Amino acid sequence: MSSTDDLSFFNRVANHGTLTAVARELGLSLPAVSKRLTLLEQRLGVQLIRRTTRRLDLTPEGLLYLEGARPILRQLEELESALGNRQPLLRGKLKINASFGFGRRHVAPLLSAFAAEHPDLELSLQLSSQPLNSLDETIDIDIRIGAPPDSRLIAHHLVANPRILCASPAYLKRFGAPRAVSDLAQHNCIVLRQYESDYAIWRFSRAGNDYSQKVHGTLSSNDGEVAMRLALDGHGLILRSHWDVQEHLASGNLVALLSAYEAPQADIFAVYQQRRHVPQRIREFTRFLAQKLTERLR
Repeated sequence: MSSTDDLSFFNRVANHGTLTAVARELGLSLPAVSKRLTLLEQRLGVQLIRRTTRRLDLTPEGLLYLEGARPILRQLEELESALGNRQPLLRGKLKINASFGFGRRHVAPLLSAFAAEHPDLELSLQLSSQPLNSLDETIDIDIRIGAPPDSRLIAHHLVANPRILCASPAYLKRFGAPRAVSDLAQHNCIVLRQYESDYAIWRFSRAGNDYSQKVHGTLSSNDGEVAMRLALDGHGLILRSHWDVQEHLASGNLVALLSAYEAPQADIFAVYQQRRHVPQRIREFTRFLAQKLTERLR
């Protein structure tokens, strides 16, 4: 193994935190990964990691090795990216993270289409229940709904995604439709309890004025699909992203409400780390997503 292979291997170990996860990613047995780490430590003549029953802790020498490895690996990636940008075919690995709902509904089919166009590219889609706080070395692109909070990351706008207040025709037949934001206090609102946000406050704007209303209801969930099912079954009002309700609005299974008001946008971004040369595979997949999502979410 070359020194750069060792740097890359140790970077994986530090990122994953367990040898089992590294073995799974590399397609190796756990003993093989453990032996490779031992050989690396023997070659360097220092202990890089303290092994315990539950986790791996980096020694001071391990931290020093990792801090030196990451900029070297980043420079190598930028060099290969600069060279790769001259090549007609996309190669290498691309790992994408997205939320469960949006990832399954929209990112997965587009990933499949992109893979068909670039058979030499190794693609991986990871789905998560909550947004990533920050990008580590294992994620190339994070598909994020809502503006990313970290200004140190590149956030490429993919598509607009307004939030829409809606309800089923059956619910509206029984209880009528709200005519103003304040009317929401009189309706059964299906609350989505996610990300420790102030989920019970629904906000809107109209003609430069802001409106907010604390809502309540007999049903709530921490899962978007469950909340959507409850709304379709006629249990109450729901405030959801355009990407989630688009088909139901078109079919008439849901009806948009308070159309004169606007809820806060939840636009969709491709987020990746700043670097001197953005790899062509990242640029091309981001461009592909922006084009195809615009077509899908008209």
